[in-house]
Amino acid sequence: MKSEFLKYYNKRLHLEDIDLGEIAGEVGTPCYVYSRRSFEQAWHQYNSAFKERAHRICYAVKANDNLSILKALALIGSDFDVVSIGELHKVTAAGGNPAGVVFSGVGKTRGEITDALKAGIGCINLESCEEFERLESVAASLGACVNVAVRVNPNVDPKTHPYISTGLKDSKFGVPIDDARELYQRISASKWLNPSGIACHIGSQITSVDPIIEAVRHVVDLALGLKVIGIKITNIDVGGGLGIDYAGETPPTIKELVDGLCQTVPEEFKLVLEPGRSIVGPAGLMLTRVEFIKKTKDKNFVIVDAGMNDLLRPALYDGWHDVLTHCENLSGVEGEICDVVGPICETGDTLAKNRRLLVSEGDLLAVVDCGAYGAVMGSNYNARLRCAEVLVDESSYSVVRRRQTFDSLISDEKDVLIT
Repeated sequence: MKSEFLKYYNKRLHLEDIDLGEIAGEVGTPCYVYSRRSFEQAWHQYNSAFKERAHRICYAVKANDNLSILKALALIGSDFDVVSIGELHKVTAAGGNPAGVVFSGVGKTRGEITDALKAGIGCINLESCEEFERLESVAASLGACVNVAVRVNPNVDPKTHPYISTGLKDSKFGVPIDDARELYQRISASKWLNPSGIACHIGSQITSVDPIIEAVRHVVDLALGLKVIGIKITNIDVGGGLGIDYAGETPPTIKELVDGLCQTVPEEFKLVLEPGRSIVGPAGLMLTRVEFIKKTKDKNFVIVDAGMNDLLRPALYDGWHDVLTHCENLSGVEGEICDVVGPICETGDTLAKNRRLLVSEGDLLAVVDCGAYGAVMGSNYNARLRCAEVLVDESSYSVVRRRQTFDSLISDEKDVLIT
């Protein structure tokens, strides 16, 4: 239990000042619950760590794109990093300024680029020479000038899960850093594109500042080299990727990361960060209720009403999430070793393996640290409804995404009998 806003009070688990049992009783399970104070505090920690240094904090929308979270972050001054036109639409719907948005991603369509330019996007991060040609063509057709940064691939190992490593030479992301100078010369010669920055993002859930700093040194060398040939870069975008404590990891603090970046990047460059997980990850949890306790001679299974369609990380990444009981166990009885599993017809539908829990049918559980890459990766697999989302703000809470209905589950399908 790592969030300071998650605690037991009167033997009941609370998020901020709300008993989570109250939310489960009203909203039902499974559901996601977020602490507004938690993610706002994390954003302010990033912002204040820079002190007087010129910077921008662009929240990575892919971590959690709930409109209420985006709106709360916009209200405290956050900019945003998006990877699709849908995310840009959600940012603007939440009150975010498109001029403060960075558009990343390897496969931007002509339609997405067109919409982004018409919206007044702040910067587009190019990830290939082919994308440069597409962007220049679309910008010319619209008569629109746009700031761009090349996302470079420095071939630095972030020492994280292979699925979330993005800075190695065999990754689909970015332009090999050795090829970037030639691309910047092409951008600089364009009538429509302004080479305003260099971007780099080597991966996610990084638990050491060293690989981030190593990658940034390469970016700084490139920026200084471009300056020599007359291409003035103003922004260095170092991406996100700072890890959180899921299972005893000891990632750097926000201050340690920012201090390292400020020491590495000369003050002539504005620093741009794109944190996601480290802002919203610890702020969220999923409530789920025990349906059955199934015991075999080889294994004990706690079968709950949430599945891999609600929380995919354990099945996709073998991700760890602590599981807490709503009622605090003060008896000294430790419980039995069990797997917490869902109702999905897949062996991989396991939320937690080999946990010691003292639970019974009907008990309420909290799967913690899933504010990032939780609800946002949810699906309708097995025709299960997308679960509700709730935002807690001190002593009040609101449903910020209604539980999906069976009518909406089928509303987009066309009833046509093919013979």
